[in-house]
Amino acid sequence: MTGAYLLSQIVNGLVLGAMYALIAIGFSMIYGIVRLINFAHGDIFAIGAFAALGSIALAGLPFPIAVLAVLTAGALVGLLVERAAFRPMRGAPQVTGFIASLAVAIIIENLAVMTITAQPRTFAVPAWLGTLVPLGGISVRVVDLAIVGLALVLMAALVAFVRFTRTGMAMRATAENYAVARLMGIDIDRMIALAFAIGSALAAVAGLMWGAKYGQISPLMGTVPGLKAFVAAVIGGVGSISGAVLGGFVLGLAEVLFVGLLPSEFSAFRNAFVFAALILVLLVMPNGLLGKSAETRA
Repeated sequence: MTGAYLLSQIVNGLVLGAMYALIAIGFSMIYGIVRLINFAHGDIFAIGAFAALGSIALAGLPFPIAVLAVLTAGALVGLLVERAAFRPMRGAPQVTGFIASLAVAIIIENLAVMTITAQPRTFAVPAWLGTLVPLGGISVRVVDLAIVGLALVLMAALVAFVRFTRTGMAMRATAENYAVARLMGIDIDRMIALAFAIGSALAAVAGLMWGAKYGQISPLMGTVPGLKAFVAAVIGGVGSISGAVLGGFVLGLAEVLFVGLLPSEFSAFRNAFVFAALILVLLVMPNGLLGKSAETRA
């Protein structure tokens, strides 16, 4: 094994981790406020991929404008899902929201298969994204650098928004205590809807990144990445944005290095490795790397 090969695997792990991190942030934001694990989140990831395909291939939008279109589409879908499926169940037992999220996931997947079929689509990106750039003795595609760069920019923007804006402070107050936040005059429903919108927008742009990197998308593509991103959120500490980012990169690197450094016959078991890693982390640190125990929402 050469140094160049190892560096190449690390770059691939960072790219995969960036996508996991963006999806995991949505899990953590929604859980942090309403203590709900939204298993329809992976399907919003798939919707983002198809929104990107429509923006680039059909509408002919420039790539940067397509990113904004995908962010907007993801946010709108997140708002719709929250308003139609989860807001009417506010105050119900936690298991009710969990079952509702599974129902929403199945509905989205079946609607997609009924309308556009389950046939995979080729995801073509501008030629300049496929250009090779030298990096430390290896060649890296521009799309890989763009994925990591865009992910870091979006994460930094989210952290700045949550920490330094009045709305972000209101979201943090809502996550800490519903009753106190309501007494302070914070619109709880608005904060919850905003968490769904932001989390869904990030998951949607991760779908664009996935299509740009691997060149193929399908309506059912969100299931496995969504579950792995949930694992990343749990590893980092579900409910923590910084934990979701850390968990995403840790999981992406670990998964790629598992496949790249072990004998090839083990590559078929990469998914088993991911969930085994989850069990090990939970045995040692039940709240994840950066998580903390939290009360159950009423």
